[in-house]
Amino acid sequence: MNRFSPYAAVILRIVVGLVFLHHGIMKVHMGLTGVAGFFHGAGIPFATIFAGVVIAFETVGAGLLVLGIIPRIVAAGYVVEMTVAILVVLVPAHQPFELEGVLWAASIALVALGSGPLSLGQMLKKA
Repeated sequence: MNRFSPYAAVILRIVVGLVFLHHGIMKVHMGLTGVAGFFHGAGIPFATIFAGVVIAFETVGAGLLVLGIIPRIVAAGYVVEMTVAILVVLVPAHQPFELEGVLWAASIALVALGSGPLSLGQMLKKA
């Protein structure tokens, strides 16, 4: 490790947050019924409820992650979300899961690393 290593978490946190934010905005544009229809077709129970949760989590959670507010909690949620996406949606459909796998691994890294030195959460702790 060198003196710049802690900043790797900052870059990872921002990039992962922006990717989830992009996908969350896409789901907002699909609408609750569109996302729920996709979830229902994938066999996810309570599709409308989970669609609302995922839309909110991928937008609000991503914003929190980018800002570095409760990053370990948000990242842990993304680990769960990507696990479900891979095991429930992609593997049964014999679809590749490169993006979801990378987001899963990056989220695990963020659970371990936290926000890094440059985050709003760190600044609020010091105030």
